[in-house]
Amino acid sequence: MYNFPEEWKNINAGLCHDWLTGMRGGERVLELLCKGFPDATISTLIANRESVSDIINQHEIVTSAMQKIPNISQHYRRFLPLLPFAMKTIPKPDCDLLITMNHCVAKAIPLHKETKHICYCFTPMRYAWTFYEEYFGTNPVKAAFVKPLLAALRQWDKKTALNVTQFVAISEHIQKRIKKFYDLDSEIVYPHVAIDQWTLSSKKPSQEFDLIVSAIVPYKKIDLAVEAYNKSGFPLRVIGTGSGLERLKAIAKPNVTFLERQSDESILEHYQNCRMLIFPGEEDFGIVPLEAQACGRPVVAFDKGGATETIVRDKSGIFFKEQTVESLNEAVEKCVATDWNSEEIRANAEKFGPDNFITGMDRVIKKVLR
Repeated sequence: MYNFPEEWKNINAGLCHDWLTGMRGGERVLELLCKGFPDATISTLIANRESVSDIINQHEIVTSAMQKIPNISQHYRRFLPLLPFAMKTIPKPDCDLLITMNHCVAKAIPLHKETKHICYCFTPMRYAWTFYEEYFGTNPVKAAFVKPLLAALRQWDKKTALNVTQFVAISEHIQKRIKKFYDLDSEIVYPHVAIDQWTLSSKKPSQEFDLIVSAIVPYKKIDLAVEAYNKSGFPLRVIGTGSGLERLKAIAKPNVTFLERQSDESILEHYQNCRMLIFPGEEDFGIVPLEAQACGRPVVAFDKGGATETIVRDKSGIFFKEQTVESLNEAVEKCVATDWNSEEIRANAEKFGPDNFITGMDRVIKKVLR
C-alpha cells in the first residue's frame, strides 16, 4: 500500500508518456503515478495496450494520429522526424495539472494556457543531443542527411522546453543535461524501485552465472560485456531483446546465453542467484542496478551516469573506468574477491523505494500549484 497524499485526490490531473509499447523503467514510473491519480487520462503518441500493465490500461488513453498507422507500435522509431508534428494531433488535456514523462517528445503536448505542466524528464531527447554514433553509426552519407535533421530537432526540443512549468530530473546526471541543453533549472526526484517485488532470497545464491537485464540496443554497450565474457569464459546470462540481439548472438561464445524476454518471476530468480549484475553502459539513471541490489546482489557498472548515484562504491558494487574488455574484466575480478553483505546491499536500494518518489513528487506538485 502506497502513502499517496490526501491532497492528490482533489487535483484534476492528467498524465502523458512518449509512447506505450512496453513495460520498462519509465512505464513503471507512469504506473505508480496512475495509482496516485486513478482518474487521470493518459495522453501518448501511440499505445499498444497488450504491452502495458493492467494498471495503465484501467485509464482512458488518448493517442495521436499516428495510432491509425498499421503496425505502428513496431515501427514508430522510423517516424522520428514526424514525431513533433504528431504531437500536435493529440487533443489538449482537460486538466489543471499535467505530468509528462519525457525522454523524447511528450513535453511538447499542446496545452490550455491555465494548465500547469510538470515534466518528469528521463533525459533531453537522447537521439538529438547524445550518443550520435550509437544510434546512427559513422556512415558519412547518412550523416549528411541525419545531422541537419538532428540540428532542427535540437532547436525544436529546446523551444518546447518552454512549454514546461517545472522540470524534474531523474538524477544529477540528467539535471546537468537539462541545464546544459535547455538552460533551465530542475528539481531531482529519483525513480523508484519496487522493493516489495525485488527481495532477498531465503536461500544462499547459487552464483553460477553473472547477469545482464537490459534492452539490447547500441548505447547499452551489451556488446562490450559479451566480448569481455567471451574472453573470461565465465557463464553470462542476458535477459532482454532489441535491435542488436542477432548480431550479439552471432559473436557470443557458448558461455553467453541469451534468454530474451522473461517473466518477472524468472527475473527475480535470476537476480537472487547471480554472482553479480553487469551494467556496462552510461545510463540516465538505471533502475536495473537497484532491482539487483534490492535482491542483495552486487553490481559492476561503468563509472559514469546515473549508476554513480545509486551504487555505493565497494559496499554495493564496483565501478570500471573505461569501456574496454580489460577494464570490465578487472572490475569483475575485484567483485569476485570482495566479501559482500547482502542485507547492506539491499539497504541501499531501500533508499529508492516508492514512498521516497511519492514524497519528492508531492514536494514539486505543491510548489507548482502554490
